[in-house]
Amino acid sequence: MSSNVKCGLIQMSLKGDASMSPDDIRQKMIEAHLPMIDEAAKQGVQVLCFQEVFTQPYFCPSQDKKWYDSAEKIPDGPTTRLMQDYAARHKMVIVVPIYEEDIPGVFYNTAAVIDADGSYLGKYRKNHIPDTAPGFWEKLYFKPGNCGYPVFETAYCKLGVYICYDRHFPEGWRALALNGAEYIVNPSATVKGKSRYLWELEQPASAAANAVFIGAINRVGREAPWDEQMGEFYGSSYIVNPMGQIEAQASEDADELLVHEIDLDMIREVRKGWQFFRDRRPESYGELMDDKK
Repeated sequence: MSSNVKCGLIQMSLKGDASMSPDDIRQKMIEAHLPMIDEAAKQGVQVLCFQEVFTQPYFCPSQDKKWYDSAEKIPDGPTTRLMQDYAARHKMVIVVPIYEEDIPGVFYNTAAVIDADGSYLGKYRKNHIPDTAPGFWEKLYFKPGNCGYPVFETAYCKLGVYICYDRHFPEGWRALALNGAEYIVNPSATVKGKSRYLWELEQPASAAANAVFIGAINRVGREAPWDEQMGEFYGSSYIVNPMGQIEAQASEDADELLVHEIDLDMIREVRKGWQFFRDRRPESYGELMDDKK
C-alpha cells in the first residue's frame, strides 16, 4: 500500500428546494454529484467523501415528518447501490453520508463506506445528536449511533468517519485513532453564526492531538425556508495534516471538488516526535466514564 493517498471532498449547495418531494431532491442532488465523481476519478482521487446527508437539504430546523421519507436502507437502498457501481468503475473508495432507516420508525444519520472494488465495508452512525439553536433539532430525526467507532481497512488507507456534531467531542477522535485510523472524514452541515469560529480550530486540534489526517466537509449556500433562522452554510471544506496544519481548503460559497494528496508516512514521523499515545494515562481517566458528570 502506497503512503501517498489522493483524497477528494465534495461540498455542494441544495439543488431544487424544500417544497419538493424527498425523492425529487435526491435525484437532483445525485445528478449534481455524478459529474464531480467522474471529475474526481479523472484527477486520480482514491478516497472521496460527500457532505452530511448529501442527498437532501439539512431539514432538521423543520418539524415536518415528510423528511422521514428521505431515509434509505444501507446497503440495500438505491444511493448506496449506485455509489457501489461508481466506486468499482473508478477504483475509488467512497464515503456516502445519507439518512438511514434501519427498521420502520428507527432512523440514523449514517455514512456507508464502500471500498475501491465496489464492496460495502460497513457503516458509521453518528453518535452525538444535537438539540440546539438556531435549528439543529436532530433528536426528532436521528437515533444516537450504535456502531461504536469503526475503522475501515480500505484499499488505500485505514479510514474513520465522524459526522458533524461529533467533532465537538474529543473522545471519538481519540477512539478512532487508537483503533488505527489514518484518515478520518467529518461530513458536516454547519452555519456561519453558530460554528464558523470553531471550524478551523477543532479539527486541526484533533488532528494534532491524535496525529491523523482529517477531511472536513461542509455544505454551501442558503436553504429556504429555514435560512432566515439558520443563516448560511459556509463551505470551507479542508484537509488537515497530523501537525494540525491545513494543507488544502475549498471556497466558502461554491460547489467544489477539493482534491489533495496526503502522505501517510507523516503520521509515524509526527508520533515519533510527539509521544502522546505513549504518555496517555487511561488508568487515571476513570471519572470520564462517570455518567453523572
